[in-house]
Amino acid sequence: MKVLDISMIIVSTAMMLYTCQSTANLHPLILVPGAGGNQFEARLTKEYKPTSLVCNRWYPLKKDFEGWFRIWFDPSVLLAPFTKCFNQRMKLYYDTDLDDYYNAPGVQTRVTHFGSTTSLLYLDPNLKKITEYMAPLVNALQQLGYRDGTNLFGAPYDFRYGLAAEGHPSHVGTKFLMDLKELIETASNSNAGRPVILLSHSLGGLFILQLLNRNPESWCQKYIKHFIALSAPWGGTVEQMVTFASGNTLGVPLVNPLLVREEQRSSESNMWLLPSPKVFGTTRPLVITPNAAYSAHDIPKFFKDIGFSQGVLPYTSRILPLLDNLTAPQVPVTCIIGSGVKTPETLFYGDGEFDKRPEIVYGDGDGTVNMLSLLAIESNWANNSHQPLKMTKLQGVSHTDILKDDIALEKIVEEISCINSENTGISLVSKA
Repeated sequence: MKVLDISMIIVSTAMMLYTCQSTANLHPLILVPGAGGNQFEARLTKEYKPTSLVCNRWYPLKKDFEGWFRIWFDPSVLLAPFTKCFNQRMKLYYDTDLDDYYNAPGVQTRVTHFGSTTSLLYLDPNLKKITEYMAPLVNALQQLGYRDGTNLFGAPYDFRYGLAAEGHPSHVGTKFLMDLKELIETASNSNAGRPVILLSHSLGGLFILQLLNRNPESWCQKYIKHFIALSAPWGGTVEQMVTFASGNTLGVPLVNPLLVREEQRSSESNMWLLPSPKVFGTTRPLVITPNAAYSAHDIPKFFKDIGFSQGVLPYTSRILPLLDNLTAPQVPVTCIIGSGVKTPETLFYGDGEFDKRPEIVYGDGDGTVNMLSLLAIESNWANNSHQPLKMTKLQGVSHTDILKDDIALEKIVEEISCINSENTGISLVSKA
């Protein structure tokens, strides 16, 4: 690949003109979704103990012959009694002796269609209009010449699980990295040995960075052409503090956030998305109550005060060291991010009641991820003379709209076309 003479280049989309043409021999492309960005299934065994008659083993009625059903996304979660079932079945448990997370007793889960984009297109294929995820992006890539299973692949995963710092087991997350590594090698080998373009959204970018940093540089140089990260929360988000304190419906209407808070607190990956002290600092107040102010450094105390003291040990031992690890992967990286969208920056719980929604002061970001976090690798890699990095900001594009906004899709396709044509795609010529 032709590498820019300058080691790091930050480019404003308002000041550049792409002049790339895609080639016939496309580099294989693998899509890695964000949290909640793919379907996955569950099955209930005899060990499952429902908390109510509604949540019995016979619900839902629609299952395959082996008892598997789609647990994410299932529209029945919109109804309060079934929301409680969802909370119980999605909850993870941390075993202090094993130092790892596992499913609720009697609940088995699996990810389907690994290697395909099928489960990334819509969260519910029966509700395409309202659960669309990567379908617009995949459609745009098909126009470029990509075909699912040939040179376009998907890497869905159980997004409740995350990874842990070195020395700590994380069986589900580590298994995903192994599967992704194998998919990368297979995709390259089946496409004349061409190295792979990795394209992630949100949390998927954190997994890819860990994959690259956990493998030898020689492997990365052989199999990775380029890493494109969309809306990556490199340093976590302030919004995640709301999730742990008060629950977060993630935009799903009618759902009481308190009914899903327990499940959300149990999620290993949600801890990974908390604000990093390295990025947000140790003094900036992120949550304020009449009796306390919590910075990113104060998350263990924050956990205790919201009634989640059981989260302190896994956070401090497994997750906190991981937050500091933003090592440059030594492969070309392009970050495409939204900006200029109101994003939670400081949370005020005026009466100290975490069961209530906070008053929010907003700052810059993509509506979900704060600008500090979106740009974290820019400052972190600033002195690394061997790490090619391009940062593209899209004004007014939100965290999820980056996958369907026309301008965003055009920019993503242009970037992929440039990579395929081995053109940097950058000409410092004003569009004006």
